[in-house]
Amino acid sequence: MRIDVWSDLVCPWCYIGKRRLESAIALFAGRDEVEVIHRSFQLNPSAPLGKTARRREMLMAKYGRSAAEVQEMDARMEQLAAEDALEYHLSPGGLTGNTFDAHRLVHLALDRGRQDAVVERFFRAYFTEQRSLFDHPSLAGLAIEAGLDEHDVRRVLGNGAYAEAVTRDSREAQARGATGVPFFVFDGRYAVAGAQAVHVFSDMLSRASTEANRLSRP
Repeated sequence: MRIDVWSDLVCPWCYIGKRRLESAIALFAGRDEVEVIHRSFQLNPSAPLGKTARRREMLMAKYGRSAAEVQEMDARMEQLAAEDALEYHLSPGGLTGNTFDAHRLVHLALDRGRQDAVVERFFRAYFTEQRSLFDHPSLAGLAIEAGLDEHDVRRVLGNGAYAEAVTRDSREAQARGATGVPFFVFDGRYAVAGAQAVHVFSDMLSRASTEANRLSRP
């Protein structure tokens, strides 16, 4: 079974959704036959490459919230993450920016068989360690830590490789009706939007498996 997961690497719900899906897969009898493919989606594609902005100020402008309201939102998100054994540090000085280059490295990681490790490293770097995903030196260091070859990483960052793959992922998400992330598609048939509870993902795994078995029978 293949599960396609669209996410953005600076989306707090996406990291939670990843962990909940993993919990459901761990409980699934056919877990050894499940393949998860991470797909690209940018929540703020118009952000200028190589530049950053204060994350809380961006949220205040986007949602029309006060500084106190955004601080309260962050506190609730940190608590929610902790319930899934994730450690978030959403500090007032945290930055945000364009994730296009980070997504290009995720596609390189898929080709090298290291995709999940790179996605996990990027999420943890951003939400737990408050590290940047918006400049090449930081991205290169994190990708290499996650097991990618240094020459490969620097080549991709330097020549624009996988740009079309990132754009293609975004187009497919739109074609499937995704207006936000995380967004999950099970075996190309069943779509689930949002960081659903573990039991919801478990139900989808069972449903997709039952359908696949039905279709495979003569």
